[in-house]
Amino acid sequence: MVAPRFITFEGLDGSGKSTQIERLGAALRASGEAVVATRQPGGTELGERIRGLVLGAAAAPPAELALMLAARAQAVRERIRPALDQGQWVLCDRFHDATEAYQGGGRGLDRGAIRELHRLLCDDLQPRLTLLLDLDPAASLARARNLPGASHFEREELAFFDRVAAAYREIAAREPARCAVIPAQGPPDAVAGRILGTVQARCGWRPASRHVG
Repeated sequence: MVAPRFITFEGLDGSGKSTQIERLGAALRASGEAVVATRQPGGTELGERIRGLVLGAAAAPPAELALMLAARAQAVRERIRPALDQGQWVLCDRFHDATEAYQGGGRGLDRGAIRELHRLLCDDLQPRLTLLLDLDPAASLARARNLPGASHFEREELAFFDRVAAAYREIAAREPARCAVIPAQGPPDAVAGRILGTVQARCGWRPASRHVG
């Protein structure tokens, strides 16, 4: 199943996902589009409770995976699918690629099994477009550790984030029709411009003339 207006933002913490979701959402709304912005884990009452559990304390990798999938399954049914059915754009801060990258690449769990669990538990919902904000892991980690509310993930060694970044790039190479790698270095305006150009090219959308990015 391919949702025509479902865009996910992926990347390491500190890569600028939250900022860029806000900017793309503002551009879409300026053109009269209805937009839902959400995040994973989170986005629902249950999902936000799970988010607190996942980010608040380290769990065994299989337990961490199970929590991520539970939050996503709830979000798909309660928030994401209903919004798409109503013709709204959905912009999601992380989705199934993050689980494959973090719990698969980072934690070493079976990546094929993770994809199969997404198929079974989350209706195999796939984004129309996935924007991978690509930033050097050392630079990303340095940014993330200075963000308010940093979680136990930011206390991982750099090697963990190197594995996560490598998994993200493997996913993008495996699914080039869905994934677009966006260089995330430089000023936010420059990154936003790259994203707007990609959304226009991949989704056939054109911003309102008054919007300048």
